[in-house]
Amino acid sequence: MDQKLRDYFIHNRERQLAELTEYLSIPSISAIPAYKEDMKKAADWTANMMRQIGWEKAEVYSGKGHPIVYGEWMKAPGMPTVLVYGHYDVQPVDPLELWETPPFEASIRDGKLYARGSSDDKGQVFMHLKAVEAILQTHGHLPVNIKFLIEGEEEIGSPTLPAFVEENKQLLAADVLVISDTTLLERGKPAIVYGLRGMTGIQIDVKGAAGDLHSGLYGGAVQNPIHAIVEILASMRAKNGSITVDGFYDKVRELSAEERAEFASLGQSEDAMASQLGVPELFGEEGFTALERIWARPTLEVNGIYGGFQGEGLKTVIPSEAHAKITCRLVPDQDPQEIADLLESHVKKAAPKGVTVKVTQFDKGAPFLTPFDHPAIQLAGKAYEEVYGVPTAYIRGGGSIPVVASFAEILNTPIVMMGFGLSDENFHAPNEHFNLENFDKGLEVIARYLFKLDGNL
Repeated sequence: MDQKLRDYFIHNRERQLAELTEYLSIPSISAIPAYKEDMKKAADWTANMMRQIGWEKAEVYSGKGHPIVYGEWMKAPGMPTVLVYGHYDVQPVDPLELWETPPFEASIRDGKLYARGSSDDKGQVFMHLKAVEAILQTHGHLPVNIKFLIEGEEEIGSPTLPAFVEENKQLLAADVLVISDTTLLERGKPAIVYGLRGMTGIQIDVKGAAGDLHSGLYGGAVQNPIHAIVEILASMRAKNGSITVDGFYDKVRELSAEERAEFASLGQSEDAMASQLGVPELFGEEGFTALERIWARPTLEVNGIYGGFQGEGLKTVIPSEAHAKITCRLVPDQDPQEIADLLESHVKKAAPKGVTVKVTQFDKGAPFLTPFDHPAIQLAGKAYEEVYGVPTAYIRGGGSIPVVASFAEILNTPIVMMGFGLSDENFHAPNEHFNLENFDKGLEVIARYLFKLDGNL
């Protein structure tokens, strides 16, 4: 990368961070209807930034869900076209009292930018915008054609985006799709993700008596919904970490010996992971390392359980209802709908007498896996290596980006997942933050990558 670009990033850093602070101040929480206007505001902000940078086209599409932003710069005839995908929506901020500073008032402490969305995913979307800006300002044109597709529903499973992509295949046609919504292997060690787990989830609602009952008057004569839901949940996983839902593992694609060896060669310490997480020891399905369980094995997790009296002291009631939320991370070749149906069937069979049980399915996304020897992926690895000075790791990701599998199926385009976050940056949790060393290096990596793609696809 030439000195003009480096100088541009250095001289404009404070302005860019101020702009990012403004972006992060918009509480674009897609899961909560009360934030609908903020979602529109964030979409408009994204499109306006594209126009300010010099996009030929920047539009906000309003449909059944939250707005989708599309922009393009197509003035490099004969050169490859890069489609960049990201999302402007963020997770809810609860519990608010655990935030050291307000979640939508960005602050910098110890070289880290704290705010909801700083790492997942506004900060990383913003980096792509600013890398393009820098090239246009220093060179007057881009080495490739570029399109941006930034949605507002990723944190709720991208329910409307696949239909938009299907309806706009020609508009979104590209030679490579780039996504920055993943992490480095660890600090200073870049990684390209070639596989993601899918996801499915359910909510369990257990109903007992018509209302809360006095435990002295009725205790011992009726089923307690909290006891019932605990019994149901306990029936879904064995003490050794394996999942006991019939058929759950039937279609799981096993890890190859080569992949297991590659994962082991990364030298990740399980003791260090346990220490970082603040737990006495790691736990999971027997027969697999922690990395194998995170990247290539399916899971079943209780994400929330609630019911009955929650205040201080005692209230001697038998609650009339109890609830739990469960999500499963899935691996190739598990089908999200099939797994959701298996979960629902298991819950209904496991329900004890004396209560009625309702299961609601939600949040489905297919797993994704791709060969990582494609030139578009290898060139991204080289761009990382030139900036970070160490070899790029090619890894799977434990998380889910539901729309990635849809992109692969609909657009038939190679997908490069090159993220700049770190796994300890508290995305989805209080005090989310983004290490600014990766903001600075990431801008350079993205710019280098765009120049490497010039004529190489």
